[in-house]
Amino acid sequence: MTPSFIVYPAIDIRGGKCVRLIQGDYDQETVYHDSPVEAAQQWEAGGADWIHLVDLDGAKEGHPVNDQVIGQIAASVNVPVQVGGGLRSERDVEKLLELGVARVILGTAAIEDRAFVERVLARYGARIAIGIDARDGYVATRGWLETSTVQADVLARELADKGAETFIFTDISRDGMMKGPNVEAIVQLAAASGRTVIASGGVSTLDDLAALSAYVNSGVGGAIVGKALYTGAIDLVEALQLTARV
Repeated sequence: MTPSFIVYPAIDIRGGKCVRLIQGDYDQETVYHDSPVEAAQQWEAGGADWIHLVDLDGAKEGHPVNDQVIGQIAASVNVPVQVGGGLRSERDVEKLLELGVARVILGTAAIEDRAFVERVLARYGARIAIGIDARDGYVATRGWLETSTVQADVLARELADKGAETFIFTDISRDGMMKGPNVEAIVQLAAASGRTVIASGGVSTLDDLAALSAYVNSGVGGAIVGKALYTGAIDLVEALQLTARV
């Protein structure tokens, strides 16, 4: 079966609204939609196959905050949604899956509570993705407020051995800056882990998507696109047409 490249429209939720931050800075916020539910419905209507949600408040607080809105989104669209942000316990994971979320993303916990991550990987398998946010090759945690001493490639390899099938990689220096993704680092992570890697951060043009989708046979399985969709720099229909030709 030929691997497919999926474009994931991103909905970052803070205070119940759809926003974007610059490099994870909570003081640099732009509100793009008052209703995340309506935003999700719009992306579905535009042809999106998946939707990517981030609970920004949850990432900062260390537990889900906007789960009610997330549940409403999951119930209001017919495409699968994946969610990250503040998931640090098995109950957090279980609750979101019960709300209809197709896949949950664990980030900080992968560094700070490896036993928990290994337990949920064993229990839920492909419904768990590992979010690796890196700054200069090292994993950042707690909404990017802290940088660990763990290398991204090493973490991916270790968790792949524990059953992780999907990684979401963000180069923090590129996020929200419209500078293009770090293609080299993304391809390197896919090679190191031997698993599917979804690119996140910096995708600002159709050329960026073309550059990433060229590596679909090397494990680059998609890209999360946020700001570029909201500003009109990327048209979702054009993006879907481009990547469908892979």
